[in-house]
Amino acid sequence: MSMEGAPPLWLLLPLLMEFGFGQLFKWATQHRCYAPTVVSTNYWVLSFILLLYLSSTGQLHLPAAAIKVGAITGTVFISSMLLMMRLLRTFRVASVLTAFRLAIVVPVGLGVLLWDEPLGGLQLVGLGLALVAVLLMSRHAGHHANVPRWIATALLILIFSIQGMSTSCLRWVHYAGLDDAYLQVLMVIGFTAGIIGATALLWEARQRIRRFDLAVGAGIGVYNLLALMTVLISLKHVPGTVFFPLMGCGVVILDNVTAPLLWKEPISRAGVLGVGVGVLAVILVVQ
Repeated sequence: MSMEGAPPLWLLLPLLMEFGFGQLFKWATQHRCYAPTVVSTNYWVLSFILLLYLSSTGQLHLPAAAIKVGAITGTVFISSMLLMMRLLRTFRVASVLTAFRLAIVVPVGLGVLLWDEPLGGLQLVGLGLALVAVLLMSRHAGHHANVPRWIATALLILIFSIQGMSTSCLRWVHYAGLDDAYLQVLMVIGFTAGIIGATALLWEARQRIRRFDLAVGAGIGVYNLLALMTVLISLKHVPGTVFFPLMGCGVVILDNVTAPLLWKEPISRAGVLGVGVGVLAVILVVQ
């Protein structure tokens, strides 16, 4: 499969935006922001921006398919985020993040099975190398938790599955014929995720909601809106079997390469090897 018809912009821009999104959340963690507040605020701000824009431009009409896809996607989005944050408090950070990142195989597999997306031999090899690279770059990060192995395994499989469905739902927008209504879909995603996130926040609130957390969440919400827009626009031009492995592996490479510079975090030998394998994987995937 050739990528000659797809401008490099549709690969590079969403990759950089996704990388930046992760860095913003890392910055928020460094400043002791309460993650559930930040995540919920992020989705509310995203949805209200779109509500104002669509109302002012006379595009507020919501097709039934947009409501359906948006509601399901928003539910899966916030479920993935809330579960990941919960697991990061209990399990090894490396284990959780590895399961989260390896979920790139789910939209690739569903793309082939449900939507007949092309997957050539070189792309298949590249996907395999991408998984190896992620495993290498995720080693030795974090702490251990005293949890029975079968429970840990079941929960890691759960976060793998939910995150995989989360990215698959983004691909669903195109195949549901909603390319021209993607802003409406994003608005429904935001409201759905915001409502569920706020409900979960109020249910377990153990600390006062701070203005700083709300401000950080609002800023991330604006950025997240732009990032999701670039992803959905890019998926009009790039097959998911190329897009998702490239995003998953590319973001991990950027995380590892920049960590020593931005966060003064050393990179291990396994991480260096993983970066090299990841670069090779990216080259094969985009062929």
